Amino acid sequence: MAADNQGNKKRTTLLLGGLVALMFGFGFAMVPLYDLLCQVTGTQSIAIRAGMGKGPAVTGEIDKSRLITIKFDATVNPNLPWDFGPEIRSMKVHPGEIYAVNFVASNRSNSSVTGQAIPSVAPWQATPYFSKLECFCFTRQTLEGNERTDMPLRFMVSTDLPAEIRSLTLSYSFMRLKPGQEIKNEQQTLPAIATIN
Repeated sequence: MAADNQGNKKRTTLLLGGLVALMFGFGFAMVPLYDLLCQVTGTQSIAIRAGMGKGPAVTGEIDKSRLITIKFDATVNPNLPWDFGPEIRSMKVHPGEIYAVNFVASNRSNSSVTGQAIPSVAPWQATPYFSKLECFCFTRQTLEGNERTDMPLRFMVSTDLPAEIRSLTLSYSFMRLKPGQEIKNEQQTLPAIATIN
């Protein structure tokens, strides 16, 4: 009887030790698995977002030989009682030139509500070549009850954008923030070198 209990304790100890080792190994595998999942699904991984902060090099050169179609998309979390969207759905831009576009937000509720926009670029391969110089997504936005406001975006597509990318989509997802909650987006600070169109 005592030998059986001793054997059961050894098996349980070995099983738990193996489980701990597997969990430890899985913790190390999470980062490459996450990056692989992001690559397969086309979403932006943390590594890609980290690269966004560097932004494209501003040389002052505008590539007038290329036109890139930029599409604008917007969604609002159901918990946020706002209407939000771009004034225009798409535009054609020359790489290296700075452009401006407005998004419009309005609070449908009677009370003050705070939200923040989370940007993403598709295809994800274009992310390092798309720079937001001024964006409402850099900070939280508060709208009073029934308030409507314009939210400006100034951006530039790098002249280094690969030739096979002729169109990209900039999407914003607006989320409601609770008091004290903060969402950090990478802010890109590049000098203004061209006329805003």
